[in-house]
Amino acid sequence: MHILHDLSLIGWEHLLLIAVLALLVGFIDAVVGGGGLIQVPALLVTLPQAPLPALFGTNKISAMAGTSFAAYQYAKRISFDKTLLTIVAITAAASAYCGAQVVSHIDVHTLKPAILIILIFIAIYTYLKKDLGSVQTQQPEKKNKLIYGTLLGVVIGFYDGFFGPGTGSFLVLGFVVVLGFEFLHASAYAKIINCTTNLGALIVFIGHGQYYLGLAILMAICNVIGNIIGTQMAFQKGNAFIRKIFLFIVTIMIVRYAYDVFENL
Repeated sequence: MHILHDLSLIGWEHLLLIAVLALLVGFIDAVVGGGGLIQVPALLVTLPQAPLPALFGTNKISAMAGTSFAAYQYAKRISFDKTLLTIVAITAAASAYCGAQVVSHIDVHTLKPAILIILIFIAIYTYLKKDLGSVQTQQPEKKNKLIYGTLLGVVIGFYDGFFGPGTGSFLVLGFVVVLGFEFLHASAYAKIINCTTNLGALIVFIGHGQYYLGLAILMAICNVIGNIIGTQMAFQKGNAFIRKIFLFIVTIMIVRYAYDVFENL
């Protein structure tokens, strides 16, 4: 197990940066997901010599704490289709577990060009459809809804297990575009499902001792604070606000992946 007994080994300026970013990540995750796009790079910069799985495990512990709190807040105010939620959550968790098992066998960098193309399409589609997620649209029949939900859980769950950044945003978009939800309800479902994918991946990371406990606790506290703020704003400002944050996060994802892709050419 990787445990940082003395967090001062990292340096106070890096700890402060990680703490502030963890709070920001909590806010973003509570609204629309995608906070890992900020937190994971911060860990890579701060601990460049650390094993990648250990950093992923540390990030997952922090994300699990914050997302669980946000999921609880949403669950108190949103009514769920429990059958759909349960099926998607279970398939996503199992798929995330599988993804975490193969993380050391797949070079995730080879997938970034494809992810970049997908993100550009998502950004254009969301921007052009001004009413996307503003209201609930025609949903598939119950049988098809369960099938589509299961497929979403399998694909996005696996992605979260072996890589992760942007999982919450992909879940939100999946529920809006594929299942016809509006943004607020899509975010609520995404939070609970993201908890299960985090748990599926954490079973692997913790089982292999791949995490820094002290750092994870610090990040988790800040992440929860950010989630408290983000959840309140999501309910106060509604779908239009969530759509703007979603577009902002997708834009950051595009810039980040474009940099990675063209840097390695």
